[in-house]
Amino acid sequence: MTTQRTGPALSRRTLLGAAAALAAWRTAGAQPSAGAQGYPKAPIRVVVPYPPGGPTDVVGRVVTTRLGEALGQPLVVDNKAGASGMVGAALVAKAPADGYTLLVNASIHVINPYVYASAPYDAFRDFEPVTQLVDVPLVLVVGSQLPVRNVQELIAWAKAHPGQVNFGSAGNASSQHLSGELFRLKTGAQMQHVPYKGSSPALTDLMGGQIQLMFDSMPSAMPFIASGRLRALAVTSASRSSSLPDVPTMEEAGMPGFRTSTWYGLWAPKNTPQDVVQKLWTESRRVLAEPQIAAQYRRLGAEPVGSTPAEFARYIQAEARKWEEIVKASGARAD
Repeated sequence: MTTQRTGPALSRRTLLGAAAALAAWRTAGAQPSAGAQGYPKAPIRVVVPYPPGGPTDVVGRVVTTRLGEALGQPLVVDNKAGASGMVGAALVAKAPADGYTLLVNASIHVINPYVYASAPYDAFRDFEPVTQLVDVPLVLVVGSQLPVRNVQELIAWAKAHPGQVNFGSAGNASSQHLSGELFRLKTGAQMQHVPYKGSSPALTDLMGGQIQLMFDSMPSAMPFIASGRLRALAVTSASRSSSLPDVPTMEEAGMPGFRTSTWYGLWAPKNTPQDVVQKLWTESRRVLAEPQIAAQYRRLGAEPVGSTPAEFARYIQAEARKWEEIVKASGARAD
């Protein structure tokens, strides 16, 4: 299977600026002591645990550039893909708790503990929740070459081709993966899960016909839906998305009770000083509320949130309980 990456083009100037900032971060040696007064005094590394071009990367880059401007220091995105986001998350969990290494991750962060028998960190105890950045419904997409136009036709086609249907995801334990498992449970279709290291290579194979369907996050799927290379059959939210007003919800498409979504958040290592966490949240909230940033997210099908650290902590606990139930019902395991 191909692992070609697709994603937004970056200008040479942007790349050179990011490289220079990252070089400065890497050679800075010991970071300045953390504390909101005077923080930050050096570039901030933002680990995205997926490849460039995927939804986590797209969501992260929308906010990091503007947040860096607001904080007075660049936020340098560092893509560390692997093991369903655990490679990059483990790096942040072990980083100094000084506010100079942060994590942007999706809801998979609180799903992994229920799918993997072991992990190199504790998803709840090893991180300080800063804020939920956005909430995003998933969209059920098929390649334009597949002869189906709606969810019921897809179900009929899948049942007529047992053992020949593969659904992709951004990785084991992702909300994309578990939404596919939920679809399999509710329809009784025989489908095989194919995990990828991010949405970008999965979408490439979907468009190439190597896999037949995928529940994907809207920020990465929207450009291919707009170009006609992917066909959107339904969204997983309670109501239709303003980005795809003609696409029904899964419930409207005849799948009662089918509601899932993914979300993206910002974390710091555990024991990062609370005044630093509060400053990161305050500036993040301001950036997310800016009309230009909010409009950019909404064009991607994402709704800005900007919750407080305490609100975000409560939310991820509730989400973890929901996904744990789906994992148990589907029997999904990754190791």
